[in-house]
Amino acid sequence: MQRDLADANSTITAVQGVRVGHWTEHRALTGCTVVLFDGRAVAAVDVRGGGPGTRETDLLAPGRLVRRIDAVLLTGGSAFGLAAADGVMRWLEERGLGYDTGVARVPIVPAAVVFDLGVGDQHVRPGPDAGYAACEAASAAPVAEGGVGAGTGATVGKWAGPQYAMKGGLGSSALPVPGGGTVGALAVVNAVGDIVDPLDGRLVAGAYDREKQAFLTLKAARAASPFGGSGKPAPPATNTVIAVVATDVVLSKEALYRVAQMAHDGIARTVYPAHTPWDGDTVFAVSTERVGAPSAPGREEMEQVGVIGALAAEALALAVLRGVRAARDAGGLPAARSLPRG
Repeated sequence: MQRDLADANSTITAVQGVRVGHWTEHRALTGCTVVLFDGRAVAAVDVRGGGPGTRETDLLAPGRLVRRIDAVLLTGGSAFGLAAADGVMRWLEERGLGYDTGVARVPIVPAAVVFDLGVGDQHVRPGPDAGYAACEAASAAPVAEGGVGAGTGATVGKWAGPQYAMKGGLGSSALPVPGGGTVGALAVVNAVGDIVDPLDGRLVAGAYDREKQAFLTLKAARAASPFGGSGKPAPPATNTVIAVVATDVVLSKEALYRVAQMAHDGIARTVYPAHTPWDGDTVFAVSTERVGAPSAPGREEMEQVGVIGALAAEALALAVLRGVRAARDAGGLPAARSLPRG
């Protein structure tokens, strides 16, 4: 894997035209994160796994009317948290932003949620005021990571049961594009699976036995695992990795759809197992169109997609790792940084 940019900002806000803001409720262990664009951005999405919670994703499919969006919201609170998008829309509307319908400008704000109601206070969820506050906090500064924003209540390693779960979090990264431009990623890591560093294959966070101070493995715990055919109930749809990958290189909506597909490889490299029936893994891909010129459909555009998509997968893998490594103990759950080193 490549490592991060050499400059001071190695997060998604290194992409020209991208700003990020968080709203965080530490006591209730929930929050939301908004990605804003200086000017509207071309966007697409690819949704995998069996338990997604989303808003406005159908609009991002190739061939649909709207090509550009105004923001992306990633939020906790399960489906309740989608209400935070109303606050993002209000913030954008106040600034005259949105899709011009001829009678009003309607802000386009796709959103995806993670289920964090099992930690903290399940009665506290991000709402419109939280989405608005996240917009107010947005900046092009390096993104705060770990237990912030939509990653505040994120957990991982739930395949063996919640008693073995560890703290997840929010992470971000950015990589340079050969010839100019940047690809960045922002991920909320709330997976049913374990988090693995693909460089050495070691577990970073996952199902962890706190008494023995050791990770479980699918093989050793198969009798107790919902994947082991024990007859025990499978985990509910309480997990997911949601992410935004962004570039300032000019790409069409159709090309970005391919980038979103390729970016999912970053989840598959770092989350084991990934894209399960109990995850709702969702990746938004956006272009702020600051570098280069449109490519005609065909070989040239596909070559460009190949480069950007590969970097997006790399950046997303890094963002997943950074999210769990930056997280701190919360809600009675240990974080990767607090485990005994050995």
